[in-house]
Amino acid sequence: MGVAHDATTTSIEEAPLAADRPVSGLADELVDHRFKALPPDAEGLTVGALAAERRSLFTGGFTTPVLALSAESVEHNLALLETYAERHGLAFAPHGKTSMSPQLFARQLEYGAWGITAAVPHQARVYRAYGIRQIFLANELVDAAALRWLSAELDSDPEFRFVCYVDSVRGVELMDEALRAAGASRAVDVVVELGAGEGARTGARTEADCAAVADAVAAAGTLRLVGVAGYEGEVPEASGERVRDWLDRLVALAVGFDRAGRFAPGAEIVISAGGSAWFDAVADVFARIPELSAPVLKLLRSGAYVSHDDGHYRHLTPFNRVPEEGALQPAFRLWAQVVSRPSAEQAFLNAGKRDAAYDLDLPEAQVVRSGRDGTVRPATGVSVTGLSDQHAWVRTEPGAELEVGDWVGLGLSHPCTSFDKWQLIPLVAADGTVTDYIRTFF
Repeated sequence: MGVAHDATTTSIEEAPLAADRPVSGLADELVDHRFKALPPDAEGLTVGALAAERRSLFTGGFTTPVLALSAESVEHNLALLETYAERHGLAFAPHGKTSMSPQLFARQLEYGAWGITAAVPHQARVYRAYGIRQIFLANELVDAAALRWLSAELDSDPEFRFVCYVDSVRGVELMDEALRAAGASRAVDVVVELGAGEGARTGARTEADCAAVADAVAAAGTLRLVGVAGYEGEVPEASGERVRDWLDRLVALAVGFDRAGRFAPGAEIVISAGGSAWFDAVADVFARIPELSAPVLKLLRSGAYVSHDDGHYRHLTPFNRVPEEGALQPAFRLWAQVVSRPSAEQAFLNAGKRDAAYDLDLPEAQVVRSGRDGTVRPATGVSVTGLSDQHAWVRTEPGAELEVGDWVGLGLSHPCTSFDKWQLIPLVAADGTVTDYIRTFF
Protein backbone atom coordinates (compact mmCIF):
# COMPACT_ATOMS: atom_id res chain seq x y z
CA MET A 1 0.00 0.00 0.00
CA GLY A 2 1.03 3.60 -0.34
CA VAL A 3 2.18 3.16 -3.93
CA ALA A 4 1.73 6.07 -6.31
CA HIS A 5 -0.51 5.27 -9.29
CA ASP A 6 -0.49 6.82 -12.72
CA ALA A 7 -3.76 6.07 -14.49
CA THR A 8 -2.34 7.36 -17.76
CA THR A 9 0.37 4.71 -18.01
CA THR A 10 -1.13 1.56 -16.44
CA SER A 11 -3.99 -0.15 -18.23
CA ILE A 12 -6.43 -2.55 -16.64
CA GLU A 13 -4.87 -5.55 -18.35
CA GLU A 14 -1.31 -4.57 -17.44
CA ALA A 15 -1.89 -4.61 -13.67
CA PRO A 16 0.43 -7.12 -12.00
CA LEU A 17 -1.11 -10.33 -10.64
CA ALA A 18 0.57 -13.61 -9.88
CA ALA A 19 -1.66 -15.89 -11.90
CA ASP A 20 -2.07 -19.38 -13.29
CA ARG A 21 -4.06 -17.85 -16.13
CA PRO A 22 -2.71 -14.33 -16.66
CA VAL A 23 -5.25 -11.53 -16.86
CA SER A 24 -3.48 -10.32 -19.97
CA GLY A 25 -4.62 -13.52 -21.68
CA LEU A 26 -8.16 -12.17 -21.71
CA ALA A 27 -7.05 -9.90 -24.53
CA ASP A 28 -6.64 -12.97 -26.74
CA GLU A 29 -10.33 -13.87 -26.64
CA LEU A 30 -12.13 -13.48 -29.97
CA VAL A 31 -14.87 -10.90 -30.41
CA ASP A 32 -18.08 -12.54 -31.64
CA HIS A 33 -21.83 -12.86 -31.10
CA ARG A 34 -21.42 -13.79 -27.41
CA PHE A 35 -20.72 -10.21 -26.42
CA LYS A 36 -23.55 -7.70 -26.51
CA ALA A 37 -23.16 -4.36 -28.26
CA LEU A 38 -19.67 -4.84 -29.70
CA PRO A 39 -19.23 -3.64 -33.29
CA PRO A 40 -20.39 -6.26 -35.82
CA ASP A 41 -17.42 -5.41 -38.04
CA ALA A 42 -15.07 -6.40 -35.20
CA GLU A 43 -16.11 -10.06 -35.51
CA GLY A 44 -12.99 -12.23 -35.48
CA LEU A 45 -10.68 -9.63 -33.93
CA THR A 46 -9.20 -10.36 -30.55
CA VAL A 47 -10.35 -8.23 -27.65
CA GLY A 48 -6.84 -6.80 -27.44
CA ALA A 49 -6.80 -5.86 -31.12
CA LEU A 50 -10.18 -4.16 -30.80
CA ALA A 51 -9.01 -2.25 -27.74
CA ALA A 52 -5.91 -1.13 -29.63
CA GLU A 53 -8.14 0.50 -32.26
CA ARG A 54 -9.43 2.87 -29.54
CA ARG A 55 -12.80 3.28 -31.18
CA SER A 56 -15.37 5.84 -30.15
CA LEU A 57 -18.26 4.40 -28.20
CA PHE A 58 -20.59 6.61 -30.22
CA THR A 59 -19.21 6.46 -33.76
CA GLY A 60 -17.14 3.28 -33.69
CA GLY A 61 -19.85 0.83 -34.67
CA PHE A 62 -21.15 -0.19 -31.25
CA THR A 63 -24.80 -1.20 -31.22
CA THR A 64 -27.33 -0.15 -28.61
CA PRO A 65 -27.92 -0.79 -25.83
CA VAL A 66 -24.32 -0.65 -24.64
CA LEU A 67 -23.03 -0.47 -21.07
CA ALA A 68 -20.00 1.76 -20.53
CA LEU A 69 -17.67 1.93 -17.53
CA SER A 70 -15.84 5.20 -16.95
CA ALA A 71 -12.07 4.66 -16.89
CA GLU A 72 -11.47 7.82 -14.86
CA SER A 73 -14.14 7.05 -12.26
CA VAL A 74 -12.88 3.50 -11.72
CA GLU A 75 -9.35 4.78 -11.10
CA HIS A 76 -10.65 7.47 -8.75
CA ASN A 77 -12.67 4.96 -6.72
CA LEU A 78 -9.80 2.47 -6.49
CA ALA A 79 -7.46 5.17 -5.18
CA LEU A 80 -10.02 6.56 -2.73
CA LEU A 81 -10.64 3.23 -0.97
CA GLU A 82 -6.92 2.52 -0.78
CA THR A 83 -6.41 5.89 0.90
CA TYR A 84 -9.36 5.35 3.23
CA ALA A 85 -8.15 1.90 4.33
CA GLU A 86 -4.62 3.19 4.92
CA ARG A 87 -5.87 6.18 6.91
CA HIS A 88 -7.90 3.96 9.23
CA GLY A 89 -5.44 1.10 9.59
CA LEU A 90 -7.68 -1.40 7.80
CA ALA A 91 -6.82 -4.29 5.55
CA PHE A 92 -9.14 -4.58 2.59
CA ALA A 93 -10.62 -7.60 0.78
CA PRO A 94 -13.19 -6.09 -1.60
CA HIS A 95 -16.13 -8.34 -2.37
CA GLY A 96 -15.53 -9.73 -5.84
CA LYS A 97 -19.17 -10.73 -6.35
CA THR A 98 -19.79 -7.14 -7.43
CA SER A 99 -17.84 -7.33 -10.68
CA MET A 100 -16.58 -10.92 -11.04
CA SER A 101 -13.86 -9.36 -13.18
CA PRO A 102 -10.26 -10.61 -12.90
CA GLN A 103 -9.05 -7.38 -14.49
CA LEU A 104 -10.67 -5.32 -11.76
CA PHE A 105 -9.41 -7.75 -9.10
CA ALA A 106 -5.90 -7.13 -10.40
CA ARG A 107 -6.37 -3.40 -10.08
CA GLN A 108 -7.82 -3.74 -6.58
CA LEU A 109 -4.79 -5.78 -5.53
CA GLU A 110 -2.48 -3.21 -7.06
CA TYR A 111 -4.30 -0.58 -5.04
CA GLY A 112 -3.46 -2.30 -1.78
CA ALA A 113 -6.12 -4.99 -1.33
CA TRP A 114 -5.16 -7.87 1.00
CA GLY A 115 -7.17 -10.29 -1.12
CA ILE A 116 -10.63 -10.69 -2.62
CA THR A 117 -13.85 -11.70 -0.85
CA ALA A 118 -16.14 -14.38 -2.29
CA ALA A 119 -19.61 -15.63 -1.37
CA VAL A 120 -19.87 -19.04 -3.08
CA PRO A 121 -17.45 -21.73 -4.31
CA HIS A 122 -17.85 -20.83 -7.99
CA GLN A 123 -16.52 -17.34 -7.30
CA ALA A 124 -13.53 -18.74 -5.46
CA ARG A 125 -12.78 -21.01 -8.44
CA VAL A 126 -12.76 -18.01 -10.76
CA TYR A 127 -10.43 -16.18 -8.39
CA ARG A 128 -8.04 -19.10 -8.27
CA ALA A 129 -8.09 -19.51 -12.04
CA TYR A 130 -6.67 -15.99 -12.23
CA GLY A 131 -4.18 -16.43 -9.42
CA ILE A 132 -5.79 -14.79 -6.40
CA ARG A 133 -3.61 -15.85 -3.45
CA GLN A 134 -5.84 -14.73 -0.55
CA ILE A 135 -9.58 -15.36 -0.47
CA PHE A 136 -12.05 -14.56 2.29
CA LEU A 137 -15.30 -16.47 1.73
CA ALA A 138 -17.95 -14.48 3.61
CA ASN A 139 -20.31 -17.41 3.89
CA GLU A 140 -20.58 -20.89 5.34
CA LEU A 141 -19.08 -23.68 3.22
CA VAL A 142 -20.55 -27.15 3.78
CA ASP A 143 -20.60 -28.51 0.20
CA ALA A 144 -18.47 -31.68 0.13
CA ALA A 145 -17.55 -31.28 -3.55
CA ALA A 146 -16.43 -27.70 -3.00
CA LEU A 147 -14.46 -28.71 0.07
CA ARG A 148 -12.66 -31.43 -1.93
CA TRP A 149 -11.69 -28.80 -4.48
CA LEU A 150 -10.57 -26.41 -1.72
CA SER A 151 -8.47 -29.10 -0.06
CA ALA A 152 -6.70 -29.82 -3.32
CA GLU A 153 -6.05 -26.10 -3.90
CA LEU A 154 -4.59 -25.63 -0.43
CA ASP A 155 -2.44 -28.76 -0.69
CA SER A 156 -1.07 -27.78 -4.10
CA ASP A 157 -0.21 -24.16 -3.27
CA PRO A 158 1.50 -23.34 0.05
CA GLU A 159 1.05 -19.61 -0.67
CA PHE A 160 -2.74 -19.85 -0.99
CA ARG A 161 -4.61 -18.52 2.04
CA PHE A 162 -8.32 -19.15 2.45
CA VAL A 163 -10.67 -18.12 5.28
CA CYS A 164 -14.41 -18.79 5.58
CA TYR A 165 -17.31 -18.45 8.01
CA VAL A 166 -18.66 -21.09 10.39
CA ASP A 167 -21.86 -20.53 12.38
CA SER A 168 -23.09 -23.94 13.56
CA VAL A 169 -21.81 -27.12 15.14
CA ARG A 170 -23.41 -29.14 12.34
CA GLY A 171 -21.67 -27.03 9.73
CA VAL A 172 -18.32 -27.67 11.42
CA GLU A 173 -19.04 -31.40 11.47
CA LEU A 174 -19.85 -31.43 7.75
CA MET A 175 -16.67 -29.52 6.93
CA ASP A 176 -14.57 -31.89 9.02
CA GLU A 177 -16.14 -34.98 7.46
CA ALA A 178 -15.61 -33.72 3.90
CA LEU A 179 -12.03 -32.60 4.49
CA ARG A 180 -11.11 -35.88 6.18
CA ALA A 181 -12.61 -37.80 3.27
CA ALA A 182 -10.56 -35.64 0.90
CA GLY A 183 -7.36 -36.46 2.77
CA ALA A 184 -6.68 -32.80 3.50
CA SER A 185 -3.16 -32.12 4.72
CA ARG A 186 -3.70 -28.40 5.46
CA ALA A 187 -6.27 -27.18 7.93
CA VAL A 188 -8.86 -24.71 6.65
CA ASP A 189 -8.89 -21.36 8.47
CA VAL A 190 -12.33 -20.37 9.74
CA VAL A 191 -13.90 -17.45 11.58
CA VAL A 192 -17.01 -17.70 13.73
CA GLU A 193 -19.78 -15.58 12.23
CA LEU A 194 -21.75 -13.53 14.72
CA GLY A 195 -25.29 -12.95 13.47
CA ALA A 196 -26.49 -9.38 13.23
CA GLY A 197 -29.61 -10.04 15.29
CA GLU A 198 -32.87 -11.96 15.29
CA GLY A 199 -34.36 -12.02 11.83
CA ALA A 200 -31.00 -11.20 10.24
CA ARG A 201 -29.21 -13.44 7.79
CA THR A 202 -26.62 -16.12 8.68
CA GLY A 203 -24.48 -16.19 11.80
CA ALA A 204 -24.67 -17.66 15.30
CA ARG A 205 -27.22 -15.59 17.21
CA THR A 206 -25.69 -15.44 20.69
CA GLU A 207 -22.23 -15.39 22.22
CA ALA A 208 -22.99 -18.79 23.76
CA ASP A 209 -23.80 -20.15 20.29
CA CYS A 210 -20.51 -18.70 19.03
CA ALA A 211 -18.61 -20.42 21.84
CA ALA A 212 -20.23 -23.77 21.01
CA VAL A 213 -19.14 -23.38 17.38
CA ALA A 214 -15.60 -22.49 18.50
CA ASP A 215 -15.51 -25.62 20.66
CA ALA A 216 -16.57 -27.70 17.67
CA VAL A 217 -13.78 -26.19 15.57
CA ALA A 218 -11.25 -27.02 18.29
CA ALA A 219 -12.39 -30.64 18.19
CA ALA A 220 -12.05 -30.86 14.40
CA GLY A 221 -8.53 -31.61 13.27
CA THR A 222 -9.14 -30.21 9.78
CA LEU A 223 -10.04 -26.64 10.85
CA ARG A 224 -8.26 -23.72 12.56
CA LEU A 225 -10.13 -20.95 14.34
CA VAL A 226 -8.44 -17.67 13.36
CA GLY A 227 -11.03 -15.01 14.14
CA VAL A 228 -14.57 -13.68 14.15
CA ALA A 229 -16.60 -11.90 11.51
CA GLY A 230 -20.04 -10.82 10.36
CA TYR A 231 -22.02 -8.41 8.23
CA GLU A 232 -23.32 -5.26 9.84
CA GLY A 233 -25.56 -4.50 6.88
CA GLU A 234 -28.02 -7.06 8.22
CA VAL A 235 -28.53 -5.35 11.59
CA PRO A 236 -32.31 -4.96 11.91
CA GLU A 237 -33.48 -1.35 11.53
CA ALA A 238 -29.86 -0.38 10.99
CA SER A 239 -28.73 2.99 12.29
CA GLY A 240 -25.31 4.29 13.21
CA GLU A 241 -25.94 3.47 16.88
CA ARG A 242 -27.33 -0.02 16.24
CA VAL A 243 -24.53 -0.90 13.86
CA ARG A 244 -21.85 0.28 16.28
CA ASP A 245 -23.48 -1.67 19.10
CA TRP A 246 -23.29 -4.85 17.02
CA LEU A 247 -19.69 -4.11 16.01
CA ASP A 248 -18.83 -3.65 19.69
CA ARG A 249 -20.27 -7.13 20.30
CA LEU A 250 -18.11 -8.53 17.51
CA VAL A 251 -14.96 -6.99 18.96
CA ALA A 252 -15.88 -8.16 22.48
CA LEU A 253 -16.36 -11.68 21.11
CA ALA A 254 -12.85 -11.60 19.65
CA VAL A 255 -11.39 -10.30 22.90
CA GLY A 256 -13.15 -12.99 24.90
CA PHE A 257 -12.05 -15.76 22.55
CA ASP A 258 -8.48 -14.49 22.72
CA ARG A 259 -8.43 -14.43 26.52
CA ALA A 260 -9.84 -17.97 26.56
CA GLY A 261 -7.09 -19.16 24.19
CA ARG A 262 -9.56 -20.22 21.52
CA PHE A 263 -7.64 -18.89 18.51
CA ALA A 264 -5.08 -21.06 16.72
CA PRO A 265 -1.56 -20.52 18.12
CA GLY A 266 0.74 -18.51 15.90
CA ALA A 267 -2.00 -17.20 13.61
CA GLU A 268 -2.89 -13.54 13.22
CA ILE A 269 -6.39 -12.83 14.54
CA VAL A 270 -8.91 -11.92 11.85
CA ILE A 271 -11.73 -9.52 12.75
CA SER A 272 -13.82 -8.74 9.69
CA ALA A 273 -16.94 -6.75 8.80
CA GLY A 274 -17.80 -3.97 6.42
CA GLY A 275 -20.16 -3.83 3.48
CA SER A 276 -20.61 -0.73 1.36
CA ALA A 277 -23.09 1.13 3.59
CA TRP A 278 -21.44 1.25 7.05
CA PHE A 279 -17.68 1.01 6.63
CA ASP A 280 -17.29 4.29 8.49
CA ALA A 281 -18.79 2.64 11.57
CA VAL A 282 -16.46 -0.33 11.07
CA ALA A 283 -13.47 2.03 10.92
CA ASP A 284 -14.59 3.80 14.12
CA VAL A 285 -15.12 0.63 16.16
CA PHE A 286 -12.14 -1.30 14.80
CA ALA A 287 -9.92 1.64 15.77
CA ARG A 288 -10.73 0.77 19.38
CA ILE A 289 -9.74 -2.91 19.19
CA PRO A 290 -7.40 -3.47 22.15
CA GLU A 291 -4.06 -5.21 21.89
CA LEU A 292 -4.54 -8.96 21.66
CA SER A 293 -2.16 -11.88 22.00
CA ALA A 294 -1.38 -11.87 18.28
CA PRO A 295 -1.44 -9.27 15.49
CA VAL A 296 -4.97 -8.40 14.34
CA LEU A 297 -6.04 -8.30 10.69
CA LYS A 298 -8.84 -5.71 10.63
CA LEU A 299 -10.47 -6.74 7.39
CA LEU A 300 -12.97 -4.58 5.49
CA ARG A 301 -14.93 -6.20 2.64
CA SER A 302 -16.78 -3.42 0.78
CA GLY A 303 -17.17 -4.19 -2.93
CA ALA A 304 -19.63 -1.83 -4.61
CA TYR A 305 -17.19 1.07 -4.43
CA VAL A 306 -15.33 0.03 -7.58
CA SER A 307 -18.10 1.34 -9.82
CA HIS A 308 -20.37 2.99 -7.22
CA ASP A 309 -23.78 3.88 -8.70
CA ASP A 310 -26.39 6.54 -9.37
CA GLY A 311 -28.99 5.25 -6.96
CA HIS A 312 -28.83 2.89 -3.98
CA TYR A 313 -25.20 3.41 -2.99
CA ARG A 314 -25.24 7.08 -3.94
CA HIS A 315 -27.70 7.48 -1.05
CA LEU A 316 -26.12 4.97 1.36
CA THR A 317 -22.39 5.56 0.95
CA PRO A 318 -20.64 6.43 4.21
CA PHE A 319 -18.83 9.22 2.38
CA ASN A 320 -22.09 11.17 2.66
CA ARG A 321 -21.51 11.15 6.43
CA VAL A 322 -17.78 11.89 6.21
CA PRO A 323 -17.46 14.17 3.16
CA GLU A 324 -14.03 15.33 4.30
CA GLU A 325 -12.77 11.80 3.43
CA GLY A 326 -13.66 12.18 -0.27
CA ALA A 327 -16.45 11.03 -2.56
CA LEU A 328 -16.95 8.05 -4.83
CA GLN A 329 -17.88 8.59 -8.47
CA PRO A 330 -20.55 6.60 -10.34
CA ALA A 331 -18.77 4.80 -13.16
CA PHE A 332 -21.61 3.13 -15.08
CA ARG A 333 -23.68 4.61 -17.86
CA LEU A 334 -26.03 2.54 -20.02
CA TRP A 335 -26.61 4.01 -23.44
CA ALA A 336 -29.90 3.09 -25.10
CA GLN A 337 -31.59 4.40 -28.22
CA VAL A 338 -35.04 5.87 -28.68
CA VAL A 339 -36.80 3.40 -30.98
CA SER A 340 -40.39 4.60 -30.61
CA ARG A 341 -42.09 7.91 -29.82
CA PRO A 342 -45.79 7.05 -30.00
CA SER A 343 -47.01 10.21 -28.26
CA ALA A 344 -45.83 13.54 -26.89
CA GLU A 345 -45.76 12.05 -23.40
CA GLN A 346 -44.17 8.70 -24.10
CA ALA A 347 -41.11 7.12 -25.67
CA PHE A 348 -39.46 3.72 -25.64
CA LEU A 349 -35.77 2.84 -25.46
CA ASN A 350 -34.22 -0.44 -26.62
CA ALA A 351 -32.83 -1.40 -23.19
CA GLY A 352 -34.71 -3.35 -20.56
CA LYS A 353 -34.36 -5.82 -17.71
CA ARG A 354 -31.84 -7.87 -19.68
CA ASP A 355 -29.51 -4.87 -19.81
CA ALA A 356 -30.09 -2.66 -16.76
CA ALA A 357 -30.15 -3.14 -13.00
CA TYR A 358 -33.71 -2.79 -11.75
CA ASP A 359 -33.90 -4.73 -8.47
CA LEU A 360 -33.46 -1.65 -6.28
CA ASP A 361 -34.27 1.37 -8.44
CA LEU A 362 -35.17 2.09 -12.05
CA PRO A 363 -32.50 3.59 -14.32
CA GLU A 364 -32.19 7.36 -14.26
CA ALA A 365 -32.18 9.32 -17.53
CA GLN A 366 -29.20 11.67 -17.33
CA VAL A 367 -28.20 12.91 -20.78
CA VAL A 368 -29.42 12.75 -24.36
CA ARG A 369 -27.06 12.46 -27.33
CA SER A 370 -28.68 13.73 -30.50
CA GLY A 371 -29.08 11.15 -33.23
CA ARG A 372 -28.77 13.97 -35.77
CA ASP A 373 -25.55 15.76 -34.85
CA GLY A 374 -24.09 14.00 -31.77
CA THR A 375 -24.52 16.96 -29.42
CA VAL A 376 -25.16 16.07 -25.79
CA ARG A 377 -27.69 17.79 -23.52
CA PRO A 378 -29.21 17.08 -20.10
CA ALA A 379 -32.18 14.72 -20.15
CA THR A 380 -34.49 17.43 -18.86
CA GLY A 381 -38.06 16.26 -18.53
CA VAL A 382 -37.19 12.65 -19.40
CA SER A 383 -37.71 9.84 -16.88
CA VAL A 384 -37.84 6.06 -16.94
CA THR A 385 -41.12 4.76 -15.48
CA GLY A 386 -40.75 1.03 -16.09
CA LEU A 387 -38.83 -1.76 -17.78
CA SER A 388 -39.89 -4.65 -19.95
CA ASP A 389 -37.43 -7.39 -20.88
CA GLN A 390 -36.01 -5.36 -23.78
CA HIS A 391 -37.63 -1.92 -23.51
CA ALA A 392 -37.48 1.04 -21.17
CA TRP A 393 -40.74 2.93 -20.74
CA VAL A 394 -40.02 6.65 -20.79
CA ARG A 395 -42.21 9.54 -19.72
CA THR A 396 -41.55 12.91 -21.29
CA GLU A 397 -42.79 16.18 -19.88
CA PRO A 398 -44.10 18.99 -22.12
CA GLY A 399 -41.23 20.58 -24.02
CA ALA A 400 -38.82 17.70 -23.50
CA GLU A 401 -36.54 17.20 -26.50
CA LEU A 402 -36.47 13.55 -27.53
CA GLU A 403 -36.86 11.88 -30.90
CA VAL A 404 -36.41 8.50 -32.51
CA GLY A 405 -32.69 7.84 -33.04
CA ASP A 406 -31.45 9.80 -30.03
CA TRP A 407 -29.21 8.00 -27.53
CA VAL A 408 -30.14 8.32 -23.86
CA GLY A 409 -27.47 7.90 -21.19
CA LEU A 410 -28.88 6.15 -18.14
CA GLY A 411 -27.48 6.08 -14.62
CA LEU A 412 -27.93 2.74 -12.84
CA SER A 413 -28.59 1.65 -9.27
CA HIS A 414 -26.89 -1.42 -7.72
CA PRO A 415 -23.52 -2.37 -9.27
CA CYS A 416 -23.89 -6.11 -8.60
CA THR A 417 -26.88 -6.44 -10.90
CA SER A 418 -25.34 -4.17 -13.51
CA PHE A 419 -22.11 -6.10 -14.00
CA ASP A 420 -23.84 -9.47 -14.15
CA LYS A 421 -25.79 -8.67 -17.32
CA TRP A 422 -22.70 -7.99 -19.42
CA GLN A 423 -19.83 -10.37 -20.24
CA LEU A 424 -17.60 -7.74 -21.87
CA ILE A 425 -17.93 -4.10 -20.86
CA PRO A 426 -16.25 -1.21 -22.71
CA LEU A 427 -13.98 0.86 -20.48
CA VAL A 428 -14.46 4.38 -21.77
CA ALA A 429 -12.44 7.55 -21.33
CA ALA A 430 -14.15 10.89 -20.79
CA ASP A 431 -13.92 11.76 -24.49
CA GLY A 432 -15.77 8.56 -25.48
CA THR A 433 -12.70 6.56 -26.49
CA VAL A 434 -12.91 2.88 -25.57
CA THR A 435 -9.57 2.02 -24.00
CA ASP A 436 -10.18 -1.55 -22.84
CA TYR A 437 -12.86 -4.20 -22.30
CA ILE A 438 -13.71 -5.63 -18.88
CA ARG A 439 -14.48 -9.37 -18.89
CA THR A 440 -16.85 -10.73 -16.27
CA PHE A 441 -17.48 -14.34 -15.13
CA PHE A 442 -20.91 -14.83 -13.58
